Amino acid sequence: MSIAVGIDIGGTKVAYGFVDEQGNVLAKGSIKTDLSAEPAEMITRIADAVKELANKNELSMDTMKGIGVGAPGPLDTKKGQLTCPPNLKSWWGFPVVEALEAQLPLPVTMENDATAAALAEKWLGAAKDSEHFIFITISTGIGAGIYMHGKLLTGSTGNAGDAGFMIVDRAGTPWELVASGTAVAKQASELLGRDVTSKEAFDLAASGDPQMAELVNQVFNCIGMGCVSLINILDPNKIVIGGGVSQVGEPLFAAVRNYVSKNALNPSGRQTVIVPAELEQDAGLIGAAALVQVEY
Repeated sequence: MSIAVGIDIGGTKVAYGFVDEQGNVLAKGSIKTDLSAEPAEMITRIADAVKELANKNELSMDTMKGIGVGAPGPLDTKKGQLTCPPNLKSWWGFPVVEALEAQLPLPVTMENDATAAALAEKWLGAAKDSEHFIFITISTGIGAGIYMHGKLLTGSTGNAGDAGFMIVDRAGTPWELVASGTAVAKQASELLGRDVTSKEAFDLAASGDPQMAELVNQVFNCIGMGCVSLINILDPNKIVIGGGVSQVGEPLFAAVRNYVSKNALNPSGRQTVIVPAELEQDAGLIGAAALVQVEY
């Protein structure tokens, strides 16, 4: 049995575990991302946690295929470093791959977390039938993984797919500042004069609140606008949408499909299949392990 270690580094937690060649999660765990600790100390904690999980499950690290790491961008996969991810400022310039390889006896592969998630959706999820698709995650921010002509499109440094920073108006506003979960919560809080979560904003819209309904319609249109830009540039036959905002469900997908059907340039682009991601639970962990288990 081929086993890979998956490590998903996030701004609040690090998920880790073991995934076999069929995509089964054999064991998993997580630790808090301690931003007060030096990144070298956090890597030691991660390595120790992985070793402990292996011992607990009677798995030998020496027999494993490798380690896959999904990490937030911007990063540099050629150098194995995080360059300047906004939520991990203390990690800027830190050599993640080198530090992990010094503590665990396996080769390490690192990619942007959205790119890794796209590979997981191709492997086990909603994109199994597509050779040309874009995975978009809409949560705290917006990111994308691009899969074209049967392979991941990662770019020269691993940062292809930073779609959240596409400009969506003349003022130079990035897409994620108007269409992410964070953006929804911020705009809803300003409109209602109190702190509101994105989920609460969507729930209020669904229950008929006129202000929230108008805001949510604007957000759905902005998500559609970003999808149209990606469709016009990359010509996928499918878009897979994941992340917290995708949990709104059919109202979001119906609105985005409608926007795309009217605004994509190419007639085939207007028919792009737009579906929810299938690997919400453990998506980051499986995506990281897919970097080892799947050719890309």
